[in-house]
This record gives sequence, C-alpha cells and structure tokens, in this order.
Amino acid sequence: MEGECGIAKDVTELVGGTPMVYLNRVVEGCVARIAAKLESMEPCSSVKERIAHSMIKDAEDRGLISPGKTILIEMTSGNTGIGLAMVAAAKGYKLIVVMPSSVSTERRILLLAFGAELILMGPTKTIPDLDKKARELAETTPDGYYINQFENPANPKVHYDTTGPEIWRGSKGEIDAFVSSIGTAGTITGAGRFLKEQNSAIKVYGVEPAESAVLNGEKAGKHKIQGIGAGIVPPQLDFSIVEEVLKISSEEAFETAKLLASKEGLLVGISSGAAAAAAIKLAKKPENAGKLIVVIFPSFGERYLSTELFESERHAAETMPYE
Repeated sequence: MEGECGIAKDVTELVGGTPMVYLNRVVEGCVARIAAKLESMEPCSSVKERIAHSMIKDAEDRGLISPGKTILIEMTSGNTGIGLAMVAAAKGYKLIVVMPSSVSTERRILLLAFGAELILMGPTKTIPDLDKKARELAETTPDGYYINQFENPANPKVHYDTTGPEIWRGSKGEIDAFVSSIGTAGTITGAGRFLKEQNSAIKVYGVEPAESAVLNGEKAGKHKIQGIGAGIVPPQLDFSIVEEVLKISSEEAFETAKLLASKEGLLVGISSGAAAAAAIKLAKKPENAGKLIVVIFPSFGERYLSTELFESERHAAETMPYE
C-alpha cells in the first residue's frame, strides 16, 4: 500500500496478513496449545484468495494473460473460483468457472455476483471430469486461459512466500506443529516447506475426509467436507514434509465447526471444523504437552448457511414464532 494513510490501491492488496488466535473453550483435555490462523478474515473470507491473486499475477508477469482480452477458466469446488472472481472483477477479466453441483448455494450466488460465468457439473462427475471440461473450454474459447490450481506452481509458492512466514512471525518462531486440511495441497506444501526450513523439528500434519482417505491409501468416497478430499493425490503435495495425514469424518467436522461458533465465537466452514478436530486430537497426545500447534481455518462459516452444517439453525430460524 502507498501513502501515509495506508489506503490500498485495490482489493488485491488486502489479501494476506490474517490474524492468529488461541482456542480456549473447545480444548478440554488438551495438553498442547492450539492457535488458529484465520484465513476466514481474508477480504472475501477464504484462504483461496491468496492463490487466486498469485496465479493471476504470475500469469500476467509472464505475459500469458491481459485484462480485457483473456478469458480465465478454472475448475473448482467453490472458494478458489470465488477468489478468482474477486480478483478478475478488480482487474477486468472475464471468468468461466467449472464446478460440481454439490457445492453450496452461497458459492454459486457469490460467483454470479462477481460477474463470473458458472458451469455446473452433475453429482456423478469427478475432479478429472471437471479438469477435462475446463481444458476443453480453454481449447475452444478464443483467448481462453486455464489457470489449473492443482498443477499451478504459483499456488504453493504464495503460501511459501506469505502464509508460512506469517505463521512463523506470528508464533515468534515457537510453533511445534502445523495442521492444514488438504485440497490442492498448496497450503500444506508451501507453508509447511517454509516452516520446516526454519525449524526441521516442526511437524506438519494434513487432514482429509475419513470417508475418502485417498492419501492414506484408501478408496475415494463421498463426503460432506467441501473444499478438501478431491478423491485424487494432488500433484503438488510434498509427502516428504508431511508427518501424517489425519482422517476426520464429515460428522466430526460438522460438530467441531458448530462448537467453534458457539464456544469460541469463530464462525468457520466445514473444512475448518475438520482441521480443528485434527488439531484437538494432536493436542491431547501426551507427547505434545506444552507444545504450540497452529491450524489453518480456510474459510468463513456464512458461506455454508444453506448446507447441512447449519440445518438445525436454519430450520429454527425459518419456523421461529413471533409476537
């Protein structure tokens, strides 16, 4: 940002620099401290804004795209698409997003609000199916450019350059373990690699849905944790830095996300609930006594109000009597 008043030139300059906060009332039985990195406090409420800005800027710097000419194309479960739509709107790009029909209504509305074109794929379609569709669009659309978050090096790089250093500084170098749910694997690979370079004793843990524990060598399956558990091994996942990938069920993720709202005042999404559940399990292990565990909360809970996560609250609100 320029000038003494610190006013950003545009919304992309607001990306990053998110706060960290200790968990206090959901940690009963824990012998380690847990601090959450609140990516839910990004300008559009998701960690994916980091990679959206990074991938677009990288392509611009390499002369591959230009505003007002290039049509950006991406396949996503929602948050990357929303981040890209935010950046595209600010910079003057048209964006086409391919996404599964299972995503929340809020995701669809937000994409449309930012002016993106949305193509929904049916419930039987897999990540490879979405990837194939996006590639076909890039080939048949004049000036189309497929961003491809799963294979784009600018994805883990921005977490190496920003997320990791922010965690290191925020914890004053006292972090002992890092926990991140795994979607494209950009966060865990980039931030995890940076943290391990600062202190090789830091342990890095991934999180995936128990119902689709592909990274634990099991078969892909249906689950309800939007944004992670793509059913494939992400090409950019650096297994060499990962201590373990913890399996968290959709039910555990839902329960923990709801507890974070009611006991910590942190309204977060389903994958944040999964990551928190994993961090709590680690924090209860005797060998972690006195240690500091930092966990990523990827997105804000308001994006999930139409989902099963808040089904009981939604029903109560809709049927509430009045005087």
